[in-house]
Amino acid sequence: MKSAERSLEHGSSEHRARLLEGRIGDVGVELREALQQLLDALPRPPRGPGELAAELSLDKVLATRVMKMLRASEPLAVIHLAPGPAPLRRVVQSARRAGRVSPEHASRAIAAIDAFDRLIRVEAGDRSALAAMMSAWLPDSRREFELRRKQAAFRAMSELIGASVETSVATVLLHPAARAGRLDVAWIFGMLGLRRHRPGSRVRLTSRRIAGPGAPRAPRTLEGKAVHDFRGLRLDAFCSVPPPDLEVHESGEVVRYTLADHGFGPNAVSDLVFAEANLDEMDATVPRESGRRSYFFAEVTTPAVRLIFDVLVHRDVYPGGDPTLAIYDTVLEGVASVNDPGRDLDRLHLEESIRPLGAGLDRFRATGAPRYAEILRLACSQLGWEPSAFRGYRCAIDYPIYGSQVTMIFQPPFGAEEADRG
Repeated sequence: MKSAERSLEHGSSEHRARLLEGRIGDVGVELREALQQLLDALPRPPRGPGELAAELSLDKVLATRVMKMLRASEPLAVIHLAPGPAPLRRVVQSARRAGRVSPEHASRAIAAIDAFDRLIRVEAGDRSALAAMMSAWLPDSRREFELRRKQAAFRAMSELIGASVETSVATVLLHPAARAGRLDVAWIFGMLGLRRHRPGSRVRLTSRRIAGPGAPRAPRTLEGKAVHDFRGLRLDAFCSVPPPDLEVHESGEVVRYTLADHGFGPNAVSDLVFAEANLDEMDATVPRESGRRSYFFAEVTTPAVRLIFDVLVHRDVYPGGDPTLAIYDTVLEGVASVNDPGRDLDRLHLEESIRPLGAGLDRFRATGAPRYAEILRLACSQLGWEPSAFRGYRCAIDYPIYGSQVTMIFQPPFGAEEADRG
């Protein structure tokens, strides 16, 4: 055992990771086999948690976890599903006290549990650290690990920030502009189930463009009217009554929206939906030699139970191309450009993904946003766009990390001159 532990202290990180993965697998195999042998030696080998609980006078929760562990086919999954060493020792002690298993079977099971205990304490530090290590190799473990930590982070940040939202919606629609080679971009923002947990807490949203020199950004209402105050952007038919109010602050390429005070506590929950249209916003193509990509992102500026981030693309925009996903930590450097290789260091490698939704607004319904398709139809109607022309992509995240940037990346077609030269 000591030589195995020492071997993990030397070599490259990759080499040590391989050794640790193998070590965890070995412990998992022996733990499963030893405990299975122990239970098989009982006068009536249990076929399920109820029988195990009755046979050894165990509580059903522990019995259920033991049976799930024994049914796992992957050794790493055995370790992921196993109860802690102390509860497992209780299982062996119960079998031993009843005088129903041989000393050899009990000794083998205790030795396997001791190896599991050393794995936790010596090679990981604690059970939480072991779960973090295993998340690199076991997808199911990683998803559960991330979800639990994100949920804990949500609870902490919602209390610290003093606000939270049940469903945060960020939807962008991309449509060919009237001017050839350009795109119109419309955004729909929703904060459903929004509440302040204490007086004076701030709730904010931001829309922005990251681009080179050009015409200044000029957000308008869906009907194409200039924005004089927020009321023109708010979609009152989809807001709570009375609708929440926002203060609008424009600064170059950035528009910041701050929620006006509307009370706090469980009786001050509200829904807010608003939209902005940015006509002739961006180029539809890129120079071949530039290596540039187009991207659209949602910023998590309020702790949320769920984020729905959709990009709806007209059939004539980015034809034949599906997006890829990147999630950035914005704490140190702020909002990230996917065209800046230096920001790759800020990417968060999480078990999130993009789901293609197909074409047609009826496919874009969203749990947690019951009137979502209706909102999209209204936006298309006011903009004069054909709803059936859009295909959709969704990244839905439970407990998105506060301060993160969820980004969908597209490869635009090359401009006509560059394509001709190629």
